[in-house]
Amino acid sequence: MMTSDASKTNALSALLMLCLSAGAMFSVTTQAAEASQTVTISSASSESLSTRQQAIPLIAAFMAISDMPSLNAALNQGLDAGLSISETREILVQLYAYVGFPRSLNALNELMTVVQARKQRGIADAPGREPSRAIPVGAELLAAGTANQTKISGAPVKGPVFEFAPVINQFLQTHLFGDIFERDNLDWQSRELATVGALAATPGVESQLRSHMLASLRVGLSEAQLRQVTDLLKKHGDAQTAERAGTALAQALAASRK
Repeated sequence: MMTSDASKTNALSALLMLCLSAGAMFSVTTQAAEASQTVTISSASSESLSTRQQAIPLIAAFMAISDMPSLNAALNQGLDAGLSISETREILVQLYAYVGFPRSLNALNELMTVVQARKQRGIADAPGREPSRAIPVGAELLAAGTANQTKISGAPVKGPVFEFAPVINQFLQTHLFGDIFERDNLDWQSRELATVGALAATPGVESQLRSHMLASLRVGLSEAQLRQVTDLLKKHGDAQTAERAGTALAQALAASRK
């Protein structure tokens, strides 16, 4: 990670700014959306999470607190339930934008260890696939990322923080919602389940967690499925994580019904 190249250092600093600001973006934009329009919620295809989906918030929560033994168990649970190696890897890559590079890198190392151990036991996990289309660049990347951001946030992103630091929204639109969310080897419901799990395990980001509960509803997860997430976090995680998730869900549901 370390380099003497000043331009690479500046680029890394910019991405670290993104890590710190990704959650805040959802808090600001969701408040604007709630004030200006009714939240549109997509129809959910199921009232229960699949076994594959159930593993995702647990993987994310244990990654966020660097609980490697529990992460190891959750990674095995996810792979047993049908998550491909590519999907699992993508979850851990995406979450660097919410919990930071160090935790993401440590979790990816743990996934490598898990996959190798399973291979030695004769388990052939599905490799999955890489994104099926090329990620756009330049103006096309900005347009795609802005469209993704608006759809997930429920309204065009604006607010004082983006007037104060316009470049942060450019990073969000081109990198998080462009480079990452344009990768179609992991669906948006899975991406939101991962983000909710990670934020629920992180004290002090309750407003961002609430915003991601709303985003989860927008991408088609149901109230029952999100309640199941809180139950899973309570059963396999800790009471405070589950309590934060439950409170955020209740607030999101109240906002969506206004």
